[in-house]
Amino acid sequence: MTDVVCPEVRSRMMSGIRSKDTKPELAIRKGIFARGFRYRLHVRELPGKPDMVLPKHRAIIFVNGCFWHGHNCALFKWPSTRVNFWRTKINRNRIVDAAAKSKLSGLGWRVLTVWECALKGKGREGPEAISKAIAEWLAAGDSLYEIRGIVGKA
Repeated sequence: MTDVVCPEVRSRMMSGIRSKDTKPELAIRKGIFARGFRYRLHVRELPGKPDMVLPKHRAIIFVNGCFWHGHNCALFKWPSTRVNFWRTKINRNRIVDAAAKSKLSGLGWRVLTVWECALKGKGREGPEAISKAIAEWLAAGDSLYEIRGIVGKA
């Protein structure tokens, strides 16, 4: 399927997509703040520049977009144009993500990934359910954890 907009318009649209303060990230931040958790944002000194760092709990939270990080869910679909560019970019993002999580774990940090599909699409959980799951994860002390949308939800 060909693109419905010209390359210049598509480029402008894609460049407008933020890497910080996205709607999913803001929803998560609001939810966990309301539950009494305090955090730092986008700490450059840590591998992967995590979205949220909870020093008191020695925990990191990444809020990942399903497209940009190549998540295996209903929200991700490989683009049909510039296929080599997108495969290279998304696969590199996956490699960088895995390396950052590994380094953080090695430094003694607990790592949580919240996927965009948990907040968006048919399988969404909603901000309240996700902030509750985050609070439970922080209390449980598990090292690596993911929150994703519900598969097969109609």
